[in-house]
Amino acid sequence: MKVLSDFVLRLLTRSTMARWSPIPLRLIVGYGFMQHGFAKLSKGPDMFAAILQGMGVPAPQLMAWLTILTELLGGVAVLLGAFVTIVSVPMTAVLLVAMFKVHLPYGFSSIKLLAVTATGAKFGPVGYEVILLYIACLAALVIGGSGPFAVDGLVRKRFEARPSTIRGPAAVVR
Repeated sequence: MKVLSDFVLRLLTRSTMARWSPIPLRLIVGYGFMQHGFAKLSKGPDMFAAILQGMGVPAPQLMAWLTILTELLGGVAVLLGAFVTIVSVPMTAVLLVAMFKVHLPYGFSSIKLLAVTATGAKFGPVGYEVILLYIACLAALVIGGSGPFAVDGLVRKRFEARPSTIRGPAAVVR
């Protein structure tokens, strides 16, 4: 019985469980970005470019495609835990542009209940709360790592396992 209780205690301790915390972050951030990219792609990049042009974004066609590719490829990369530090930079840029160009005038809250009708709840424009949550999740993944089952971890292990190619006095001789 003691063995079982020790096992459960070790399993539930913060340090053991903490290593798994990046996985739900990767799943929701990666999936969320991919969904936004797919939505823009399915409605047509030209429609998104027209929206960007209306907001005064320079080179709207180029920026539409860069945003869509950032959301799709960045989402996949985060989902897989691949190159998270690198892809977080353009992903954060997309989020900041969305926050300052679209969401900032509507305040912080992402939920603005206007009315409840027979067809359901009606909501107003979304604030920047969700944008900040995405940025916080990306920052947590960059600072704390991608966690288990991440491509970044596999790449790091493979790189560390390679024999040193350094020659000269700094090389370790066996």
